[in-house]
Amino acid sequence: MFPVFVFVLLFCVISAEDTQLLSVVVNQHTGKLQLKEGIQTDSVASANLTDDIVNTGWSYLEVVTNAKYNDTLQAYAAGVVEGVITSQLIYKHWTNTLMGYCGSYDQGYCKRLKEYITANLQWVEEQIAKATESPYWHQVHLSLLQLKGLEDGYNGQCTFPDTGLYFDPLGFLLFQMGGDLEDLEAALNKSSQSRTVGSGSCSALIKLLPGNKELLVSHDTWNNYQSMLRIMKKYIFSFRTSLKDQTLIPGNTQAFSSYPGSIFSGDDFYILSTGLVTLETTIGNSNSDLWKFVKPQGSVMEWLRNIVANRLAQSGKEWADIFSHYNSGTYNNQWMIVDYKGFIPGKPSLKKGLLTVLEQIPGMIQAADKTEELYNTSYWASYNIAYFDEVFNASGGQDLVKKYGLWFSFSDNPRAKIFRRNQSLITDMESMMRLMRYNDFKNDPLSKCDGCIPAQNGENAISARSDLNPSNGTYPFGALKQRPHGGTDMKMTSFGLFRQYEMLAVSGPTWDQVPAFEWSTSPYSSLMHTGHPDRWDFPTVHVRWSE
Repeated sequence: MFPVFVFVLLFCVISAEDTQLLSVVVNQHTGKLQLKEGIQTDSVASANLTDDIVNTGWSYLEVVTNAKYNDTLQAYAAGVVEGVITSQLIYKHWTNTLMGYCGSYDQGYCKRLKEYITANLQWVEEQIAKATESPYWHQVHLSLLQLKGLEDGYNGQCTFPDTGLYFDPLGFLLFQMGGDLEDLEAALNKSSQSRTVGSGSCSALIKLLPGNKELLVSHDTWNNYQSMLRIMKKYIFSFRTSLKDQTLIPGNTQAFSSYPGSIFSGDDFYILSTGLVTLETTIGNSNSDLWKFVKPQGSVMEWLRNIVANRLAQSGKEWADIFSHYNSGTYNNQWMIVDYKGFIPGKPSLKKGLLTVLEQIPGMIQAADKTEELYNTSYWASYNIAYFDEVFNASGGQDLVKKYGLWFSFSDNPRAKIFRRNQSLITDMESMMRLMRYNDFKNDPLSKCDGCIPAQNGENAISARSDLNPSNGTYPFGALKQRPHGGTDMKMTSFGLFRQYEMLAVSGPTWDQVPAFEWSTSPYSSLMHTGHPDRWDFPTVHVRWSE
């Protein structure tokens, strides 16, 4: 069971319940870290939180660190200040999503999971100790320190861990490992697994507007509705590349959609100071023979590789190279890396390296420059099915097509067809948003499901609404059934927005062509949704930042 932490501050002398501006500073008399209200000029790290969930479905968090302090202190303090200021949201999100994970059931799996995480952390810490001048392992170390600070801040601690790091394997690490856990459940033989057959996890679209006048990048998260307590985050971290290389990390500033308790996106959707926008949709793995590649030694969990690549890479190729190290075989995704440095509005050609696509499964990573394909077709769509033939075949894609039909094919599944039909209608950001929120499943012939009764299915849309499928229907596999699952947001940026780390965003399931989701009238009112609004019909927001 995830531990219930008691919020009692030790050196941290301020309750964060009503605090919106908070800083971690060094006490000049004791040398210890402490919290102060407001944004202090001498802070190690500061945070600005606006909780607007009741009005927009989002809270907004900015965390900034101070370059005058060493990297490890910055990283830890960044975690502490976020853990304190978002503590109430963290508790609610844990209650909704992780409470009871590894509780009284399936103790065999929970024992194996704990042993796996412990062994993996031990191996990672050994590499950090060996490779003291490595940029890669320096960023891994800083990420773990940030996570430790987050946990300590939530727990009311702010004492820098001079004697090394300790993590409860089933504590705050689980917030980071949501995606990794789906694959670890299969690899470690959990009796009841989270992933439903065919269950999608996100839609994404990269679109060149006519005449190459704009390049739009958009992403819909698909998730369980209990996960909808959301934070839009911006990190400005003054970390050095390594102990040897004192230059600032290229990806020192990042804006991304996220969750309480998480130090990365999880969706994933990032706008980076390198000019890169990185995003993914999950492709998973259906070939049980590949789980042999999932081992605790020689692996870095996907969430950590993601963070390191976002901090260090300056191009799509660099991002793919860094991310490919130490493949864990968990949270297997198709990544798209858009390099806005290669885009000039109105220019008739595109610079090579503008779009890099990477796919990961256990034991295999493939990546390629897909700029030419983007130029020729004017779009790249992603919808939870592998693009590369070798990845598709090795991960069991052909077997799923043989068993269930074209719903599992790359070219002929419902979302591929809808994207192909509708992408040509996009002429601006508004029409792009309409497509990304599109769900007209009762009327769209492409939303028809072979073997389903009724035939039209709320899963078969760009932004799914599986909760609208009848509970007494007939469905050939689990993803098409009634579930508290669907598109839970939309984020979009452009050449005109990304330089200020801005985006358009909508929180909650799509509602303009179908009824708005409402907890109290849904079949799922008994599910934990602490801190959630009841009705999810929020407008689009233009996310801007103070820093």
